[in-house]
Amino acid sequence: MKKIIISITSLLLMASLCAGCQDSTETTNTESPTPSANTSSSASGTVSTDGSTSMEQVIGFLSEAYMEDNPNVKVTYNPTGSGAGIQAVSEGRCDIGLSSRDLNDEEAQTLDGTVVAIDGIAIILNPENPINDLSIQQIADIYTGQITNWNEIGGNDAPIVCIGREAASGTRDGFESITGTEDNCVYSQELTSTGDVVQTVSSNPNAIGYASLASVKDTVKAINVEGVSPSTETIQDGTYKLQRDFVLVTKKGTALSATAQDFFDFATSPAADEWIESAGAIPVVR
Repeated sequence: MKKIIISITSLLLMASLCAGCQDSTETTNTESPTPSANTSSSASGTVSTDGSTSMEQVIGFLSEAYMEDNPNVKVTYNPTGSGAGIQAVSEGRCDIGLSSRDLNDEEAQTLDGTVVAIDGIAIILNPENPINDLSIQQIADIYTGQITNWNEIGGNDAPIVCIGREAASGTRDGFESITGTEDNCVYSQELTSTGDVVQTVSSNPNAIGYASLASVKDTVKAINVEGVSPSTETIQDGTYKLQRDFVLVTKKGTALSATAQDFFDFATSPAADEWIESAGAIPVVR
């Protein structure tokens, strides 16, 4: 009888110990962290950008995409214009300058410019205008007052109304640089936003304007330039001539902060292309 009792006691003790082992294992597994499918970056801090108002959509989309994956980072944007942005980064008042034109020779001595996207500048007419194609020379002659009536280039007998942007506009700078009309344009109206240009042309059958391709609405028509229609393909391959670069400007010999460099690397990588397209600009061919 004693042997039976001892055996039963031993069995009970062993069962209890096994149960304890099982409980311990289950507790350990429950407390183990589950890996996250969307582990966020360790980047933190602020990245300051300053410059081109034409780049507002592009920098906005890139910033939002980056901050979504890096919640501890704040990317700021100060829309001051291309020249002011270049000056700001040169003086160390921002991390990255934004320019809707390439750096000139003097600026390139102390600054680096990296093309982040391409912007096509569309020539827009009212849909009632029968003109569908103009050469760059014709566009230049229209804006400098050499051609003043649409009938001179095969259109209706009506005076041409030239609509453009204000003097500080990056779009105007790009347009006038490409067409060789700097300081010689004769504008009927100089407007402060691309939206105003589109709206004005859409309401005047005799008007002509220029705007970023991304901003063109179906209320106006973007015409061919020298036989080439503005599109992603023709802008990337260079056959559509009215285009300009969107540039990230940094200071030579001055390293960006780790966070600013991380944002810069993202913005200039293939991962940024979908956001650049969402903003209405054209990704660069890498």
